[in-house]
Amino acid sequence: MDGYFQLIVTEKGTGIKIFEPTDGGAALDLGLVCTYLDDRKIQYDVVKLKDAMYRRKDDTVIFTDAKVMPERECMVIELSKDRMTATGYFFPPTEGAELLTEQEVLNTIAYNKIVFGVQKENIHKFFEHRTYCTPILLAQGKEVEQGQNASVELHFNANLKPKPTLKEDGSVDYFHLNLINNVKAGDLLATLHPEVPGKPGTNVHGENIKPAQVKPAAIKYGANTILSEDKLTLTAEKAGHVTLKEGRVTVSDVFTVENVDVASGNIDYEGSVVVSGIIASNFSVKAGGNIIVKGIVEGATLEAGADVILEVGVKAGGNIKAGGNVVAKFIENATVSARGSVNCECILHSTVTSGTEINVTGKRGFIAGGKVIAADKIQAKILGSEMGANTIIEVGADPQVKIRLKELQKNMASAQKNIESIKPTIEGFTKMLKSGAKFTPDQVTNVQKLVTLNKNLTQQIQDDSDEYASLMEKLAEQKEAYVVVEGVAYPGTSINIGELSMIVKKPVQYSRFVIKDGDVRVAAI
Repeated sequence: MDGYFQLIVTEKGTGIKIFEPTDGGAALDLGLVCTYLDDRKIQYDVVKLKDAMYRRKDDTVIFTDAKVMPERECMVIELSKDRMTATGYFFPPTEGAELLTEQEVLNTIAYNKIVFGVQKENIHKFFEHRTYCTPILLAQGKEVEQGQNASVELHFNANLKPKPTLKEDGSVDYFHLNLINNVKAGDLLATLHPEVPGKPGTNVHGENIKPAQVKPAAIKYGANTILSEDKLTLTAEKAGHVTLKEGRVTVSDVFTVENVDVASGNIDYEGSVVVSGIIASNFSVKAGGNIIVKGIVEGATLEAGADVILEVGVKAGGNIKAGGNVVAKFIENATVSARGSVNCECILHSTVTSGTEINVTGKRGFIAGGKVIAADKIQAKILGSEMGANTIIEVGADPQVKIRLKELQKNMASAQKNIESIKPTIEGFTKMLKSGAKFTPDQVTNVQKLVTLNKNLTQQIQDDSDEYASLMEKLAEQKEAYVVVEGVAYPGTSINIGELSMIVKKPVQYSRFVIKDGDVRVAAI
């Protein structure tokens, strides 16, 4: 049994008697004694109270000469902050004072509006065997059972990243990168795990506590896939390469062509495209999946929903755009944009952007001239040149996100301008209508069109605003960006990290450029 105390009233004054715990029970809490005396406005000497507790003798300690009225047995209720539990502490009566009844306790609990989960058995046990100054559970609420959001489980790797390997002769193999998710007809691609609703709880006051709302989900699917009737599973309709494109699971088959030139014309294909030879100047290849070119790309335009792999390279005004990664032997006088990474041996006088990282390695491994931008990291052997080629290196924000933010700002401004232009007409029509004016059917139709347009423009602004806020959060969450030079960064090279920049004044070797102390600094690799 836990330790407890009893208020004692004698001819000499008022005091307490301490009863030590038995059978491993908890010691009496001084705060509990003080709370009891404070509630009854009984003055006491806290030093004597402590002395009584730590002497561990069943002696009565008088702490005031004043005599108090006898105190009957009582109970104090302690309610948790979340109102899910009510705990009672019972205090013994002074000698000869009245005892509580079980019904009085139940009435007190009801008076405190505790109506749910009342532990009558615990209360009854107290009256069978009184234990004082010991917490007794009086009522227990029902906890909320939180539900689970729906989720889509993909049965393939949706985040394949190229991993070039270094050959024995020092060159880099960029073409065995395991970037293809091969599937067969009937293969399981995705499974939907439906949302599980939560179950409400109830606090001791009988108040209903709602669980958090769960979010539904659905499998988004594209070409060459089959969604089951219950919409819970997605399988491949045919063999091919499975990708996650704009949130949709798509299986792409592959189109192979010898060369892209006057004999083939431009290519626009939903699946992946393999070019065995070259892509001639001024021609274009568009593919929903990958584009793989075994020959050179010269002055041509390539646009892929997934990866672009160039076994040789691109030059002379070539324009490459990839929804995934770009791998090339070299990039020269070209424009390359990738949502994923860019891997090559050299970049010369080109504009190259990446949504993740740019790695320029191999025998040469240089970036000279032009502008190279990546969200997370740029790594190369050589930056700039001894001849002082104007080279700009920039990391710290996804370039595609920045472009989209500008587009959204432009769209919202345009929509708001249109709303302001039609607002006077709608307001004038409404005012005249209230005054009893009559309008022809054509006038009514025209105003209805303007009202619909106003509604659509307002919704467009809201949608664009939501996307803008989401993209700004994405920018804020981007991890620390840096630039690594494994050889030499030549003077004149501009290093930009986020909003900060520096121009290399003297050769920097085997170093890393990072943000430190509010500026771009050189650190060890």
